[in-house]
Amino acid sequence: MFKNIIVDRDPWSILVILITFFLFCLALFLKGFSHDCLLECAVFLVSLKLILMNRKQSKLGTKMETRLEEILNTTLRSGSNSASRPL
Repeated sequence: MFKNIIVDRDPWSILVILITFFLFCLALFLKGFSHDCLLECAVFLVSLKLILMNRKQSKLGTKMETRLEEILNTTLRSGSNSASRPL
């Protein structure tokens, strides 16, 4: 289960998640469980959300590019078929 999660992400995203998590744990132990803990947790969650949104947009862009290439190829094929037919 976790292998698919790690393989699916790029290495820079994993590095950012690990650094953010490390800094979150460090701040948690240095500042203790106080109001600042909620702030640190919010920063960690926003960082994760941005990384997940970036991944989703990247996959969507790849899917759109593939679909546009299919449409272009289909259009070119149908255009070449209609051009070869006599009127």
